[in-house]
Amino acid sequence: MRVDETDVLHCDAHLLVACKPPGVLAQPDHTGDADLIALGKTFIRGSEDAGADPFLAPVHRLDRPAGGVTALARTSEAAKHLARQFRERTVDKRYLAVIEGTGAGFGALDGYIAKTDRAPRLTGPDDPEGRWARLQYQTLAEKDGLSLLLVRPETGRPHQIRLQLADYGFPIQGDLRYGAERELDGRNLALHSYMLAFEHPAEERRVSFSANPPDTWPERFADDIGRL
Repeated sequence: MRVDETDVLHCDAHLLVACKPPGVLAQPDHTGDADLIALGKTFIRGSEDAGADPFLAPVHRLDRPAGGVTALARTSEAAKHLARQFRERTVDKRYLAVIEGTGAGFGALDGYIAKTDRAPRLTGPDDPEGRWARLQYQTLAEKDGLSLLLVRPETGRPHQIRLQLADYGFPIQGDLRYGAERELDGRNLALHSYMLAFEHPAEERRVSFSANPPDTWPERFADDIGRL
């Protein structure tokens, strides 16, 4: 199922899960550019009798130049249920990232991130605006001066993966804002929400959804991603 190049991975009365394309906004902003909420509502209206303006709310957000699996709530109760899981860190979030450089290995990165004037930045524990941030990472492959990482953020801070990897010395390909020197497609990042797993907001079962990165990613890692 597709709506303007957006893959809908799952849809029921409580939940819509889609693969957001890089470059598409997670929600509306002042630009009026295409956003995932509007695309999701278009899909719902076209697939069922949902009225002119069906309820659809984000419970987490991907940066515009990143893409991948995103969960949207179709009711206010589902939104509360899903938001609580993200807040309590019971959601399994897995990202793929192509970074500049090799030798990152595996491990965990800890730090603090503050958001001042809409600009996230790394800071320290004494900063009253700083919030603890932690992620785990594992190198899956290294080729041509680039590395493919599997990243599992334990927290969900603004630009967390981008900031922490760049601070470690391995900026994400295409992330010129945080020190990358190699573009991806001229606009977006090699950062992709590969998998989400969480408790269904209305059923007593855990659900999992995954999607591969877009075709704009380097072909050199296609076989490695295919083995996941």
